[in-house]
Amino acid sequence: MPVCFRRSRRGALIALVLFVFAVHDLLYRLDSRAPEPPAAAANIPLGRVFIASNHWNSAKILKSHWSNSVLELIAKIGPENVYFSLYESGSWDDTKGELRQLDSRLEELGVARTIIMDETTHSDEISKPPEDKWWIETKSGKKELRRIPYLARLRNIVLEPLLSPEVVNATHSFDRILFLNDVIFTPDDAIKLMQTRSGDYAAACALDFAVPHKFYDTFALRDSTGRPAASLEYPYFGAGRSRQSLLRGEPVLVRSCWNGMVSFDAKPFIAKQPLRFRGIPDSLALHHLEGSECCLIHYDNPLSSSRGIYLNPQVRVGYKEPAYLSAKSWPSIRDTIPGMFIRATTWIIDLPWKDRKVDARLKKWGGKEVGRDCLIDEMQILADNGWKHM
Repeated sequence: MPVCFRRSRRGALIALVLFVFAVHDLLYRLDSRAPEPPAAAANIPLGRVFIASNHWNSAKILKSHWSNSVLELIAKIGPENVYFSLYESGSWDDTKGELRQLDSRLEELGVARTIIMDETTHSDEISKPPEDKWWIETKSGKKELRRIPYLARLRNIVLEPLLSPEVVNATHSFDRILFLNDVIFTPDDAIKLMQTRSGDYAAACALDFAVPHKFYDTFALRDSTGRPAASLEYPYFGAGRSRQSLLRGEPVLVRSCWNGMVSFDAKPFIAKQPLRFRGIPDSLALHHLEGSECCLIHYDNPLSSSRGIYLNPQVRVGYKEPAYLSAKSWPSIRDTIPGMFIRATTWIIDLPWKDRKVDARLKKWGGKEVGRDCLIDEMQILADNGWKHM
């Protein structure tokens, strides 16, 4: 049989499989009712809430939405029930100016807080003499600072007040930790998230959007089997429990998520050996692998297996106003058809090969990584204007 004929048959077979997969996906969507919001959650007590946030060049959203939403949220929870912790560094817009205004308004409300505005820039960080840890030699032969351990360190700075004797004595510790990205949200969004499953979870996340109808945080999200989402298009997940829950509009059991806003049960973070963010070892990163600190935290969390991690599809946040407004309703079936073919391509062809590549590099490394599901084929380095792939 001629080689060209065999290739033609193979291509036709792949195309047929993709077509069947996409049609099955479409029929499944047609047979599924649009998810309706579940009955309003009981107004369960939130307890004491530690609100945490990291910022870099976010002046625009601070001014337009974020600061007011935070203040309204704290007013609803009760200033006496909140500790607010924020770390910012190296912004070159007016982030510090906006945060000074927020600090003044928090003072008026009597909110206990730690707000750190650091002058250290990315350029300052990468200009330091390389250290033994978290700096990695790239193909250029130069030692460069890894992005993920850097971000993990900044997130851990925000958590430092949790173990401060002065804070604990004044507040009687905490029940929940609410991490807020620089997203558009309402106080009701945050409260609904914290009340996911009546508060019974290790962690609960929102859905985040950077452009209309396309969810954003693929780096941290892993479904109930530990696999990445199959598409940025609704309903995001491949076949299985996560997909079915999303289509019903129920909290979606996942193994990891972040998605702009996440609520944690605080217990592991205030334990004798407190849970903290981390990056994968440098020796593993040398094999051109990386994992989000926002994914690894769930695999390190001792409550994840017993209490569960849930994505709440009724809580949707956005990095820009058009994305946030579009997320108020699910896309039409017509709008999701392109995503069906994307999911078919990804699920059938792409992901299995990625899994094999990661597993081969893990085997070559010879160690064990509990957050194996978080690993992707990337090397991320801090840059003066953000970060870059290597």
